[in-house]
Amino acid sequence: MATVIVHPADLGAARLVHIDRRLVHFGSAADNDVVLDGGGATPHHAHILFERGTFTIASTDAKADVVINGKRRKSHKLSDGDVVVLGQHLLRFSLYDQGLVPPGREASFEGEAAYFRAFHRFANRLMNAYEVPKLLETLLDELIDISGADKAFLLLIEDGAGRVRVARNVDRQTLEEQDVAVSDTIVGRVLETGEPLIVADALTHEDFKSSHSVVNLKLCSVMCVPLKARGQTLGLFYLGNDNVVNHFTTDLLEIIALFASTAAQILSNALAREELLAHVADLETAAADRRFGEIIGACDAMREIYKKISRVATTDISVLIEGETGTGKELVARAVHQRSNRAKQPFVVLNCGAIPENLLESELFGHVRGAFTGAVSTQQGKFQAAAGGTLFLDEVGEMPLSLQVKILRAIQEKTVIKVGDTRPEQVDIRIVAATNKRLADEVKTGRFREDLYYRLNVITLDLPPLRERGEDIVLIARYLLARFGPELGGREAVLSADAIRALRRWRWPGNIRELENRVKKAIVFCDSGVIQPADLDLDDAQLEPILPLSEAREQWQREYINTVLALHDGNRTQTARVLDVDPRTIFRHLERERDEA
Repeated sequence: MATVIVHPADLGAARLVHIDRRLVHFGSAADNDVVLDGGGATPHHAHILFERGTFTIASTDAKADVVINGKRRKSHKLSDGDVVVLGQHLLRFSLYDQGLVPPGREASFEGEAAYFRAFHRFANRLMNAYEVPKLLETLLDELIDISGADKAFLLLIEDGAGRVRVARNVDRQTLEEQDVAVSDTIVGRVLETGEPLIVADALTHEDFKSSHSVVNLKLCSVMCVPLKARGQTLGLFYLGNDNVVNHFTTDLLEIIALFASTAAQILSNALAREELLAHVADLETAAADRRFGEIIGACDAMREIYKKISRVATTDISVLIEGETGTGKELVARAVHQRSNRAKQPFVVLNCGAIPENLLESELFGHVRGAFTGAVSTQQGKFQAAAGGTLFLDEVGEMPLSLQVKILRAIQEKTVIKVGDTRPEQVDIRIVAATNKRLADEVKTGRFREDLYYRLNVITLDLPPLRERGEDIVLIARYLLARFGPELGGREAVLSADAIRALRRWRWPGNIRELENRVKKAIVFCDSGVIQPADLDLDDAQLEPILPLSEAREQWQREYINTVLALHDGNRTQTARVLDVDPRTIFRHLERERDEA
């Protein structure tokens, strides 16, 4: 029968749990089969399911972590010897019913339990260490405590060779450079084979006794364990005891190897994060060159927007900003105001689509006491509040026709009349309007007044969607990480290369607002400080596939023909003429479109 040995969060006595039913539940609630008191366990944390000869552990709470052999998993098929961490509780799975203390191992069990308690402490400390120097010192201090070594070194692979990155002694002190001494021969063997190695007495070992480094250093007991992550060797742990031979045992090697497996995954992310952070200062400098006030971007389309803003800002000409939802229209309106002669005066915002039609006139022009039910006092409107400054009419395309004529009169005559009043008031304001619709199309359908359209649309700023802004996507994402990382995650976070590729492939229907939301979520749920595509909810299954060139060319051609057809109201002969193709090409295209529809 399969069993699980549970080491509780308080490091108390271990207990044996038999997996004697199809489904065994673990959690802090009393209705679980195995109750995990405190230690970060959620009420219904996880379960083990036996099905078709396989034991599978899975999280039963979306907020609960299940860590298997140092890696977070939502579900995992268990193998004999797997180590599972639920909150701060450590479990060891066995396919065989060996009992809490297996026969013949009573004397060593207390030592093994101590190892697992140490592993437990180690895992918890690692999960809270993100800065590489602190992380590396934590690694070595724990290894010295567990192994009884006099000293420990962490070597990382640089230019194909192991270089000592951190060296610590039994007093938890960093060794000075002159005290750092390792055997090149032993290190070379482990890096070459990729296998851990115990040398009981280096001075008498057949393979190493003639090594100059072993002789010169007078080495006794040595243990070397490689650090592997994602199929690559990052480096190795080198533990030494110069006073005792046969100090390191094979049982200890198994525990240290398990430590190394956990540490390598975390260290891999920490090193990647360190490398990426090394470029942050350069990126911030580059970003400063690509900013226009609060607006970030350097693509050609945005540079044209900046030029127009600079030209039009110092005038009182009305500006219409068009663009999809979330493209930053209000930021552009603020940039116009801040560069104008009205910059020290109010910038007042009114979202025309967020206020009920019967209240919108009052919001714009104000009202006098008693003008309608609930008007208990005289109030100014947005026009009066913006006196001397700029009034930003957001989503102006949502304004009802009945109110459009009053807005037009106010702009033309520079006067407004409060609701319920008859006295006109002079207002000196600049109008900047924005819409996610094409107002020219709205005019054609009669949903927007043509005279108001031309009054607002003296200068048009057409904002490109995020998907058309190229590297601006990554630039804005990095800015948002720097802005929200310390606030939401308590630390700086960086984008992995895979995350950057995912950002470039996504179509961003919600534009910058969507990007901000995804970045904030990633900061909260990222464990390592290095953001992956999954943290952004941008897995391969969600991203648009990269088509073969022939398919992409065909798809673009079909879309382009449809666009030109629409420009010529579906006239196939004229479309063929402007595209310089045989009319039969257009006929075949339309037949294929009908067949696929």
